[in-house]
Amino acid sequence: MPRIKKYKENEVIEKAMYAFWHNGYEATSMQMLEKEMGINKFSIYSSFGNKNGVFLESIKCYKQKLNALINKLKNSNKGVVGVKEYFYDFIEFSKENEIGKGCLITNTANEIGQDADESIKEALFHFTENVRSVFAQVLNQDTSKDQATVEQQADYLIISMFGLSSATRIFNKTQLDNYIQNIFKNL
Repeated sequence: MPRIKKYKENEVIEKAMYAFWHNGYEATSMQMLEKEMGINKFSIYSSFGNKNGVFLESIKCYKQKLNALINKLKNSNKGVVGVKEYFYDFIEFSKENEIGKGCLITNTANEIGQDADESIKEALFHFTENVRSVFAQVLNQDTSKDQATVEQQADYLIISMFGLSSATRIFNKTQLDNYIQNIFKNL
């Protein structure tokens, strides 16, 4: 007779997501996950396979949390101004006290190496590619831009977003505002 789970997977994954977001992928051990998720290793392995499985589910959870910002941008008809608002909204999203946590995806991309699990690298790529495509969709609202310009600017914005994500962990509000203002000067 199979064991009945005494936990909700979405709740324990959210706890794991915060552990990865705070500590980083590499530094988050199975013991930390066990403690943060409130379930034992057997349950973790049974439900998610391994640490990578927990992390991949954590990325899905993170994306669901960020979807409110992404959907706001998708539904915006403000063009570049809408993207700029997304940057500011992200700062608030990532805030913890006065210092931000950065972005789970950016934090992970900054720490993993070339030998990282392919499924993790693929999940990071797809996540960032999705955000980049939303940037391109919004930039396309400006009919004076040709497609090549839109693609270049979407690349510029996703790379700038990576910079902002890292910067929220260290820099103050004025510095972050200066950074965003300079990103959007030439768009």
